This record gives sequence, C-alpha cells and structure tokens, in this order.
Amino acid sequence: MNLLLGIGGSEDSIRALEKTVERAKTAGDELTVAIVDNPESDRTPEGIETRVRDTLEDADFSATVRHVSGDPGSELVDLAEREGFDQIALGGGQRSPMGKIQLGHIAEFVLLNSPVTVTLVR
Repeated sequence: MNLLLGIGGSEDSIRALEKTVERAKTAGDELTVAIVDNPESDRTPEGIETRVRDTLEDADFSATVRHVSGDPGSELVDLAEREGFDQIALGGGQRSPMGKIQLGHIAEFVLLNSPVTVTLVR
C-alpha cells in the first residue's frame, strides 16, 4: 500500500507518526511523510523534520519525507489524488467532555474531501 502521512507538529501528529511508521514497517507499506504548515503548532518545519527522521531511524525504516506548502488540508488531498496514494493517515481527534470527537480543521477538511481512504490515528 502507498501511504501518505500528513504531519503538522501537534502532539497528535507526532503520535500518528510513531504509530504509522510502526504499522507501515510491519505491513511492508511504502510511506511518504508530508510535513505541512500548521500555524497552531509551536514546532518549526525543520524541528518536525528532525523528529520524523529520528523516528524513522529508530524504527530502521525508510520513507520519503517532503515539505508541503499552502493550505494543509487542500494540499494533502491534492497530493493523494495527483500521486496515486492509496490512503492518507493523520493525527487528530480529541474527546469533548460529552464524549464527542472534536477534529482540527486540517483533519476535518481531509476527511470530508479526500478521494482515498483516510485513517485518523488517535
């Protein structure tokens, strides 16, 4: 499977990175990590890339790492369609005090607009 992981530097996306790398390694999937602009994150794109490369090295797994500029949700959806990815993985989704899931704006856009399967890693 050709898998696209969108990561913007939030704690949710870091957890998604770790879980997705583990799953991709086990399944033998091809993984591309797309670092997107997330104004809500305190991490710089360079810091995110360092974290991604460290995680890949620790897992002894090879993946393509690329930076994506522009609107994160739109860019991930366009990239998945344009380059023939089978699935998009994203971190996100918190539970409200009432037990309902709350999505960030990037995850919501991708879930509603993606032409391929989206996995929300929590």
